Amino acid sequence: MELMALAKAELHVHLEGTLEPDMLLALARKNQVSVPYANREEVLAAYRFGSLDAFLKLYYAGMAVLRTPEDFTALTEAYFDKVAGQGVKHAELFFDPQAHRDKGLTFAQILAGIEEGCRRARARHGISSLLIPCILRHLDPDAALRLVDEMLPHKDRIVAVGLDSSEQGRPPSLFVQAFQRVRDAGLKTVAHAGEEGPAEYIQQAIDLLGVSRIDHGVRILDDAELTRRVARAGIPLTVCPVCNVRLGVFGTLEQHNLPQLIEAGLAVTLHSDDPAYIQSYIGDNYVACAQRLGIQESTLRTIARRSFTASFLPEAERKRLSELVS
Repeated sequence: MELMALAKAELHVHLEGTLEPDMLLALARKNQVSVPYANREEVLAAYRFGSLDAFLKLYYAGMAVLRTPEDFTALTEAYFDKVAGQGVKHAELFFDPQAHRDKGLTFAQILAGIEEGCRRARARHGISSLLIPCILRHLDPDAALRLVDEMLPHKDRIVAVGLDSSEQGRPPSLFVQAFQRVRDAGLKTVAHAGEEGPAEYIQQAIDLLGVSRIDHGVRILDDAELTRRVARAGIPLTVCPVCNVRLGVFGTLEQHNLPQLIEAGLAVTLHSDDPAYIQSYIGDNYVACAQRLGIQESTLRTIARRSFTASFLPEAERKRLSELVS
């Protein structure tokens, strides 16, 4: 089976990062939102950025067109329609409720819109899904606590809470209280750490936030003791190689440290992150890692199986899906 269609789970994808140019323009027209683009080509030109800060500025501006629960349904459906042909059998979707508050959208409205898209995807493609709202770390810790209070009445409809946005100067230690409330409520936690931030942020995410997975984590090799510890514990790293390059974490894909992460015995998985803005979905990442990093097909199959076992699905379902990878 070719790598593009290899059965796999997507564990690191931001729903708002799946907003393709055509949908951005269509939603802008529908919702009468002014955007500085006249056509698809101009949107794609704007998607050519070289740093995380430049990306985030564009990313949050693009969110302005998402105005109703139905918009989130359409966005979710479009993502699943795309990845159904790239072997995705299960996805755990990140989304950023705080980024939509100024538009008058409540957490419950956003959640309902995404859930409807997930239901339709399950009916159409047989893809399962779980939802992970994220705390924006560039906002203050009090805002994180308010979001947690808004989310917890709906805790049976989400599987975990994440931490995302720019790492610089925003260590996981700022959000200990919010994540303690999340864990006390019986939810799992994940966090972006060690992408642009130091390896110390990975350690904080594990020790202070109690995360089950590290999102990105590519800086872990800067700390040999932490690398050995995380490898022994089998804590998954949800690595996004093509996105790392587009955001300037590595100069080229050939310079990515994925081979070293694998050699160190770390539980690496592969994902897309913000595939519309990067113009590279999960299957594209698998192919790129084979062609440009020389990752063997057998290793990529191991990674695909691990993507299921690293998911938050029930154990029996993790086992069933991992067996799809021959």
